[in-house]
Amino acid sequence: MPFSNEEILGFIKESVGEEYLIQVTEPDGILTIEVERSKLILMVGLLKNHAQYQFTFMTDLCGMHIPEQKGRELGVVYLFHSWASNTLIRIKTFAPIEAPLIPSMTAHFNSANWMERETYDFYGIIFEGHPNLIRILNVDDMDYFPLRKEYPLEDQIRQDKVDEFFGR
Repeated sequence: MPFSNEEILGFIKESVGEEYLIQVTEPDGILTIEVERSKLILMVGLLKNHAQYQFTFMTDLCGMHIPEQKGRELGVVYLFHSWASNTLIRIKTFAPIEAPLIPSMTAHFNSANWMERETYDFYGIIFEGHPNLIRILNVDDMDYFPLRKEYPLEDQIRQDKVDEFFGR
C-alpha cells in the first residue's frame, strides 16, 4: 500500500529538519523536495533504510543547467522508488556554476556510478566522493560540457536561412 505524501514529508521534516527543505511540490502526485546539498545524503539514507518506506531503487538521476538562477545554476534531480509500497519520490538539489559540487550517491546506490559520470560528462557537475569520475560518452580531451546552455543551438554564421521563416 502506498504511503501518503504528507506522511513521508512529515518524516523528512522531523528527521532532516524543515529548515533544510527549500521547496516542496507534488507535480503529477509525486512528492518533489528540493533540499540543501549538505543534507542530501542524510535524507536519501534515511528514506532508503527506513523500515517501512524502503526507497531502495534509484530510478533516475539527471542534471540540469538553469542559467537564470544565479548562485544555483546547476542542479541534479533524483527519482527514487519504493518497491515495497510502489511509491515514488523526487529529490532536487542545486549548486553554483563556480563550484558545481554535489555529494555522490555511489555509497548508497551502485547504479549512481554511471549516471553520475554521464551527468559530469555533459554538465560538469562534480560528484564529491565518486570512485571514478571521468568522462563516459565524450572524448577525454573535451574541454567543455555540451548540455550547458552556454552555447548557441545553431551556427551563427549560416547564410542559407531566413530568420522570418523560423518565427524570429
